[in-house]
Parts: sequence; C-alpha cells; structure tokens
Amino acid sequence: MKKIGFLSFGHWTASPHSAARSARDVLQQSIELAVAAEALGADGAYFRVHHFAQQLSSPFPLLAAVGARTSRIEIGTAVIDMRYENPFYMIEDAGAADLISNGRLQLGISRGSPEQVIDGWRHFGYVPPDGGTDVDLGRRHGEVFLELLKGEGFARPNPRPMFPNPPGLLRLEPHSSGLRDRIWWGSGSNATAVWAAQHGMNLQSSTLKADESGEPFHVQQARQIRLFRDAWTEAGHSRKPRVSVSRSIFALMDDRDRMYFGHDESGDQIGVIDNMRAVFGRSYAAEPDVLVEQLRADEAIAEADTLLLTVPNTLGVDYNAHVIESILTHVAPALGWR
Repeated sequence: MKKIGFLSFGHWTASPHSAARSARDVLQQSIELAVAAEALGADGAYFRVHHFAQQLSSPFPLLAAVGARTSRIEIGTAVIDMRYENPFYMIEDAGAADLISNGRLQLGISRGSPEQVIDGWRHFGYVPPDGGTDVDLGRRHGEVFLELLKGEGFARPNPRPMFPNPPGLLRLEPHSSGLRDRIWWGSGSNATAVWAAQHGMNLQSSTLKADESGEPFHVQQARQIRLFRDAWTEAGHSRKPRVSVSRSIFALMDDRDRMYFGHDESGDQIGVIDNMRAVFGRSYAAEPDVLVEQLRADEAIAEADTLLLTVPNTLGVDYNAHVIESILTHVAPALGWR
C-alpha cells in the first residue's frame, strides 16, 4: 500500500447531533480536514460529487481552495458524474484547479450513481445520444474531456481578435500538461474496468460492484483490478497505472470510537442498484491489531496502490482527523505503508 487518503461524501444535516449543519459548514470543514490530513502525513483528500442532495456538488471551487491551503497532499474526486458535465467548461475549471495546486489534482470521473431526482442531467441541458442511454451520455462526455486534455488546438481563431492570438488553432485555457495522466474512472464492473484501461485512465473501485460471481466482495474486486491491469498492458500504454479502493475502516482507540463504531460487525451485503445486482463490501471496526489481520486478508487492498478511507464528515474535523491519525499511526505501517 503506497498511498492512503480520505474520501468525504460531504453530507450536511440540520440535526443538532451533526457538526455539519449547512453547505457552508461542509465546504469550510472539508478544507480544514484536508489541511489536518496533510499535517498528519496522509497522501490524499478526495471528495464525492452528488447533485440535488445536501452533499458536496460542484467540486472545482473546493478543490482550488484546498490546493491553495495545502502544499503536498493529493486532491481529488471520487467521482464526478460526467452525465452532468460540460467537458469544455470542465477543462477550464480542472486546468485552473490543477495549476493552483501545482499539479496535485487527481480527478475521478464516471457515469455516476443513481441520483436524487429522475434524469437529473436533463435539467443541466444534457440528453443521451440518439438510441443511447445515460451510460452512453456519461462515457461520451468522458471521452470528449479526455480528448480536450491533450491540449491540442481545435478552434479557428478570429481574424480580428480582441487580443493577439498565437499561430494555428486555439485550445482551451488554462491548460495543465500533466493532468491527462491523473484522470481516474470509477468502475463498478469488470467490463468498465477494462474500458477504463483501454482509454488510459487510472482505476477507482469503491465499496460496491456488480456481483459477477457470488464470491466475497474483496475477491471480486481483486479480480476486477487484475483484469484492469491486464487490459492496460494489452493496450500498450507507456506509464504504470494507479488503482484505488475505498473502505470504511475505524480503529477502536477510545470510548468515543467504541460508541460510534464498536458494534459494527457488518459483512458483505447484496442489493440492487440501477437494476444491477450488486455486492457491497463490509466495514471494518476493531482494535488496531485485529484490524491489521483483517485488512491483510482483504485481497483487493493488497492489489491496490491507494486506499481511500471513507470518513463520517458530520462528526466534525477534529474527530475525523483522529480517525485518520489512528489508521496512519497504528494500522497502516503494518500493511506496508511508507
């Protein structure tokens, strides 16, 4: 395990038991948690994107703000729903955020998950291609985004521009030359993992995937990762790809940890998402020595190079910093981190 970061869904609720009661709370606390995580030695601060929900949505103002407040930690998404995105505008936002962070952006993109409203992307002005589905819409936006990231000119310059133009066709600005290698695809099946490899994207695999064999979640996810790497090699890409997996992991260090998570003995679960039979991975909550043994048996964690810890953001910055520090100090070194 080379890198460990956190992944926040950015929930807020007016509940008196929540430390994040508004969108402002979540945005400011997300920045503060990234700063704290960097100080603790974590490798990444990642944020989920959902629309029409009391959760983080437009990611680039947050990513830019985190980039301006930090200097080392990777800053990313897991994932941006490409059904809702204008790839051209996204290029400008992503380029700016990456330059502000000095090349630390790690953008996870995907078709996305079921949303809060019916066909929410239609409200953003997007429709699937003729004869296609929202899956095709998300992938098409992703492919256009990847093409634009090359930084090649495509727009004819105005012969009488307001400002002088460089020669040739023009590209979108600002352009960040290394960002294309730092795009990840959030995959929920073996087939989409192979598709991501063919398109030269890193792989993000979360806490659920299509149940394609009936085996335990971590076994299926490990196979997905191996299929991704095989497809990457077959595609002939020159660089080495990265792979991340997400997990809910809590070291029970004190009475507060035991109160929140000490009774969590969940195993894998089977459910239906988007009319797909899916397997949902278990959570881990135990004393550090027990956690180490449990996580060593997780085949997908062993296959991946990056582990994203999902954090309960409504419990506040201080507690989540404690959660991250407990894993980094008492669990991660035994798994080969650093």
